[in-house]
Parts: sequence; structure tokens; C-alpha cells
Amino acid sequence: MKINNILSALEAKHPGEHEFLQAVKEVLVSIEDVYNQHPEFEKNRIIERLVEPDRIFTFRVAWVDDNGDIQVNLGYRVQFNNTIGPYKGGLRFHASVNLSSLKFLGFEQTFKNALTTLPMGGGKGGSDFSPRGKSNAEIMRFCQAFMLELWRNIGPDTDVPAGDIGVGTREIGYLYGMYKKLARENTGTFTGKGLEYGGSLIRPEATGFGALYFVNEMLKTRNIDLQGKTVAISGFGNVAWGAALKATELGAKIVTISGPDGYIYDPAGISGEKIEYMLELRDSGDDIVAPYAEKYPDSIFFAGKKPWEQKVDIALPCAIQNELNKKDAETLVANGVTCVAEVSNMGCTAEAVDFFIEKKILFAPGKAVNAGGVATSGLEMSQNAMHIQWTEEEVDRKLHQIMKNIHAQSLKYGKEEGGYINYVKGANVAGFMKVARAMIAQGVV
Repeated sequence: MKINNILSALEAKHPGEHEFLQAVKEVLVSIEDVYNQHPEFEKNRIIERLVEPDRIFTFRVAWVDDNGDIQVNLGYRVQFNNTIGPYKGGLRFHASVNLSSLKFLGFEQTFKNALTTLPMGGGKGGSDFSPRGKSNAEIMRFCQAFMLELWRNIGPDTDVPAGDIGVGTREIGYLYGMYKKLARENTGTFTGKGLEYGGSLIRPEATGFGALYFVNEMLKTRNIDLQGKTVAISGFGNVAWGAALKATELGAKIVTISGPDGYIYDPAGISGEKIEYMLELRDSGDDIVAPYAEKYPDSIFFAGKKPWEQKVDIALPCAIQNELNKKDAETLVANGVTCVAEVSNMGCTAEAVDFFIEKKILFAPGKAVNAGGVATSGLEMSQNAMHIQWTEEEVDRKLHQIMKNIHAQSLKYGKEEGGYINYVKGANVAGFMKVARAMIAQGVV
């Protein structure tokens, strides 16, 4: 496999899709050695087929705001790869959504879903529509207009969307309600649904819970106890909330949260009612964390800055892609960080990842660390198919086991000379091997 040739050809076909090209490069570099040990992969042109999505739907979404004015947004669904199961991945409603970011997320989702061992392919979608500042009625009308364009191309055995940034239980409810009306069926076509109509217990917390289960397994490889460790997290939505809940439960101390306006440092630790207050901040619609410092005066708000300047044992990016750069990585390492794990998708820049690995820091990529969210979505699909609902304890137990299995797979393929565990390589190779073998088994399709 000639990585540079593949990347050059891909860039020529898809110029300017920086996030997508970054994600592809990370995977290709990781799998190069194992790929070259299997001539059947080259014979079947696995890489050339794998880096192109099966199909992309792009559509106009026209809707009417509360003033009676017509608004127009773009909608997308990238069905990347369904070799091991129906397309599975979230819908993101945010002004920053573009085709490059969705292709990157769908590509990542393919390997992440393979790691869970559940029968799910990879997909992603969304719109440049932002729910922020919109009324419930406007959000409902947009979701219904979005679904009018998409509904024929999804289904419980075809493509199962979920939530993501800007798409929570409210938006899923509006989307699913319209899908159900149009398709005239009540199936588990969406995940992240409300508990009243087929949702799974602990789904909102699952990404954060799963991340801490994975981090705990990482620390065990160096005989480090999570209890008593200080943790910096970014973001303040569901992912950060779940991570804070589980980290606190396991005995660690969360000392930061962040938003677009800056970050909060709370040396006493963010626990108990403070964690619940994160949900109030999220639901306020203001998308800022500064009010936390007003409510809890012993904390400090740092306007326009990121939490990675604080001295902590563990750093968990929980917000958005490329939020932690090389300079942040250098600061964390200089301050003695023990472990960094991407709870957001591709939360670190490529340069930051390379630096962590060079310095032999415990580091793991989002496709492994944050797989708990989609794993629990897979469990929701299973419950819907069987028309049952598992208890919170049953779901949590299954999630915990899935994350331990993902860690074991990453460990198997990530061990390097000298004993260092390269989780980036391990996760990429483990996910790739499953998808590649399934692609060969199914022929050229």
C-alpha cells in the first residue's frame, strides 16, 4: 500500500475536505504494516473501496420560521459502509456542518461500530441548521421538513440515525414522529428516543460512561488507580455530563468544564449538584459556562481559554473535533498528565496525537473511547427488535463488557516493542480487520 499515492488521489477528488483526509491518513498510517501482510487486501482493493462512501444524499430543507419567513438549509446523509450491518451514526445540527466533517465522522463510525462487535455499519448526517435560539415550534418544523427528504432512505434494517451535536431527545422525537407518520410503521429506526417510546435507559450518559470504563482499563495496564486522580474535561453537554458522573462515581475528581466562551476551573471538584447544574446550563440555550462561576463563587472562569492549561492527571476532550492542539498537548505533558483519551470524535489534532505517542503518554482515540454511545444505541436497536426494555443495571453491565472488549482488541493490535501500547494503531487495526474481512467475504459490491 502506497499511502501517499492514495491520499494524493483522494485529495485530488475531494479537495478541501481536511477533516476527512485527516481521518483517512490516521487510519492508513496505523494499518499499513498489517495491510501489507495480507496480499488479498490489495488484490481486492480494500482501501480504495473503503475510503469512498457507499452513497451520499444531499438535499434542500425549506421551512417556515415563527415570523412566517421561509428559511433554507442543507441536509445530508452519508451512508459510508454497511458491510457488517445497517448504516448507523448520528445526525448533527450545527452551523459548522459540511460534507467534509460528515464524511470524516461516517468513516470513523465504520471502524468504531466494528469495534463494538455489534452488527452495525457506519454513517453520519445532519444539517447546517442550528437549534440554538430557535423556538420549539421552529425546531419541530425544521425536523419535519428534514425528514420529508430523508425518510425513504432509512429504516431499521437499512440506516438507523441517532442524535449528535444539536440533536437531543427533543429533536429525535420530532424526527421519529414524522418518520413514523410517513413510513406508517413503528420500528426502531432511530436511537436516542425517549423512554416512553422505545428509548434505552442510560443512553444519554452512555458515551461518557463508556469512556471512563475504557480509561480505567488503560490505567490498569500501568497499575494506576483512577481513584483520587484529577480530571480535566471539555464541553458541558451530555457527553461531558456522563463522563463527570462516572468519573466521580469511580473516585476521580473533575475540575474543569468548558464552552465556546471559555472554561471553568473548580478546584473543589465538580460533583453532586454541580454535575446536575451542567444540564441546566446546557438546557438554557445560551451555550455558555460562565454562569457556573456566578453560582459557585469558589470556581474560576477563564474567558476565551481552554482547560488544557490546568495541571491534571487525566485529560478528556468531550466537545468537538480538533479541540486539543499540539501546544495544548505540550502543556499537558509538561504538567505531568498521565492519560489523555478522546471522548469527542478526533478531539485532538494529528500533531497532538503524534506528540502524545512520541512521549509515551497513555493516549486513546475517539473511535475506541467514545464507542459506548453507539454501543448503547446498538443495545437500543436490540431492545426495539425484541419489543422489550432492559433495566438500567442490565444495559450498564452490557456496556461495561463491550468497552472492556474494545480495550482488549485495541490492546491486542496496539502493543509495540518496549511495551508501549499504541491505542491509535490498535483500535484502527482491530476495526479495519473486521470490516476488510467482511468486505472480501461479500465480493465486489
